[in-house]
Amino acid sequence: MKIEGDGYAIEHAEGTTSFSGSLRLNGTAEYQPIADFLDESLEAGGDAVQWDLSRLEFLNSSGINMLYKFVIGLRKRGNVTMKVRGSSEIAWQAKSLANMKKFLPGLELEIA
Repeated sequence: MKIEGDGYAIEHAEGTTSFSGSLRLNGTAEYQPIADFLDESLEAGGDAVQWDLSRLEFLNSSGINMLYKFVIGLRKRGNVTMKVRGSSEIAWQAKSLANMKKFLPGLELEIA
C-alpha cells in the first residue's frame, strides 16, 4: 500500500509504515486521506503498529495532530503495540515523537 502527494510518500510494507519527504497539508480535511491510510494499515497489521518517520523531514502542526489522534485511538482500542522510529538529525522529531508516549505510555520510541 502506498500514498503519495506533492513532496511526500507514505508506504506500508512488511508491517511497517514508512514516511518520507515533507508533509505541509492544510488542516484536518487535507490530512484525512492519510488518516484513512493509517487506519487501513492498522487493519492490515493486526495488533502491532510500526512507523518509520526517520526520513520525514518536515511535518506541520496539523500533521502532528493527525498522528496524535491516531495514537490516542490506539490507546482507546487497547491490546495494540506501537513502535516508532525517528531521526535525531531532524529537529521536529525529538520533541513531537516523545509527546506520543504521553498518549500511549507503552509506545516504544527509537530516535537514532
